[in-house]
Amino acid sequence: MSFRITAAPIAVALILGGCASKGDLDISEAGAGVTAVRTACPTVGVPAGTGDVTLFDPATSRDATAIDVVAAMTDVRSTCGDAGDDVVTDVTFQVLARRANASGPRDVTLPYFITVVQGGSAVVAKRVGRVVVHFDAGQARASVNGSARASVVRAAATLSDEVKRRITAKRKGGSEAAAVDPLSAPDVRAAVLRASFEALVGFQLTDDQLKYNATR
Repeated sequence: MSFRITAAPIAVALILGGCASKGDLDISEAGAGVTAVRTACPTVGVPAGTGDVTLFDPATSRDATAIDVVAAMTDVRSTCGDAGDDVVTDVTFQVLARRANASGPRDVTLPYFITVVQGGSAVVAKRVGRVVVHFDAGQARASVNGSARASVVRAAATLSDEVKRRITAKRKGGSEAAAVDPLSAPDVRAAVLRASFEALVGFQLTDDQLKYNATR
């Protein structure tokens, strides 16, 4: 699955990403040995409470004796390509599942999502897919691999030259300007936040499943 984000061309992500290439923003503090490389590649992760799912039989029960299938999303990996007009992130993961009754063959379909979040809170795109876990007869455990793709327009994840200049401007030690973090300026901070993206994957859970994960 894939989607394209067409947010307005505002600025670049302040993200410690897994891919670095020409055009990255390198912020260094002279003499302190601190260097942070920030790229247009989004942070990839699993939102809290969505990395596992429990199915019950009967479905309305929440007793431990009624647990039918338990599955967990693991080994989440990503690759990011940001050489073109779009920043494309491919995400792969593995689903490990266990069932209570291994008497016969069975397929279990589990929905999952990939979503792109801008600025830490705004969901700007979401897609739902499905993985099918196959159990052979007598097999209590099984696994399946899944994948998803997100594409963000590069212009939406690129800082303006003015913002870059303000962040990377050299400041003379001992001066008043040297004591002020440029990222503390409200307009700079807002520009960086608007350009920050996350690509998040997890199981597409019902309200009851989310509540179960939060309270068990």
